[in-house]
Amino acid sequence: MLASVVIPTYNRLPILEKCLLALENQVLSSDSENFEIVVVDDGSTDGTSNWISDEAIRFPHVRYFQQVHGGPAKARNFGVEQSNGDVIIFIDSDLVVTECFVSSHLGALKQSWKKLGNKLCFTYGAVINTANFENPTSEPHKISDLSWAYFATGNVAIDRELLQDVGMFDPTFCLYGWEDLELGERLRQLGVQLVRCPEAKGYHWHPSLRIENIPDLIRVEKERAKMGLVFYRKHPTRRVRFIIQFTHLHLILWELLTFGGLINEKTIRPLLAWLIRKGRSSLAMELLRVPLNRIGVRALFREASLEGFH
Repeated sequence: MLASVVIPTYNRLPILEKCLLALENQVLSSDSENFEIVVVDDGSTDGTSNWISDEAIRFPHVRYFQQVHGGPAKARNFGVEQSNGDVIIFIDSDLVVTECFVSSHLGALKQSWKKLGNKLCFTYGAVINTANFENPTSEPHKISDLSWAYFATGNVAIDRELLQDVGMFDPTFCLYGWEDLELGERLRQLGVQLVRCPEAKGYHWHPSLRIENIPDLIRVEKERAKMGLVFYRKHPTRRVRFIIQFTHLHLILWELLTFGGLINEKTIRPLLAWLIRKGRSSLAMELLRVPLNRIGVRALFREASLEGFH
């Protein structure tokens, strides 16, 4: 069985190197298993293309493709189109995996297919968040790493034909967010089962919060709001409204928690800077999430008003 590990990347060269090296160190459980790594460069400007070309001998499993910057949905679709695998494994380019990663996904899929009598399932590996760039896999699994997302492409594997039958990713999602969960909604409607595969571990590198990154984090929240409405337009259900926080409950919640915006990215900046200096950047990020959520929800309702949603 051939697995294609499809990886979209955009200006992630330092961590991409660690990602690819970890994949090249895979130990497969049988001679019948094999894998390829399909990297789709979504218009990077950080020298990724030249680096891949110069370092090709280090990455014999890598097949590299480029596209004009169009977002992760378009990049993943392109990667699947160029792949040869029976199974598609999606990861992000900032994920560093263990040596049994591919084999664990394949083993769990084969076992589930046999049990179900069909291939209507996908495996969901463990994602462990870390800010340790030098040694990502040293991070322990934490309660905060648990996710209830149904189809998050940071670490999933699925039968190629099933993925194609459901229609792949919607390229309308050209900005940050929701393209994977929208595909998950379509899979859910088909009765496709989520099979947890904790043995397929991936360590997701999140750089430590820096004050100068705050404007970019705000931009991401506003992009998520735009893409959230794309998600809701395709699936106008109560479930999706809660997933994207498009409810008055969420609007009131974040207004209350920020005292109507008195707690915002500017007023808490001194506290964030102090926590970062003290080596508590993770706590600083958790505090910042409160005003970021308010920004995102308010942007969502503003976009909805402009588009005539209620």
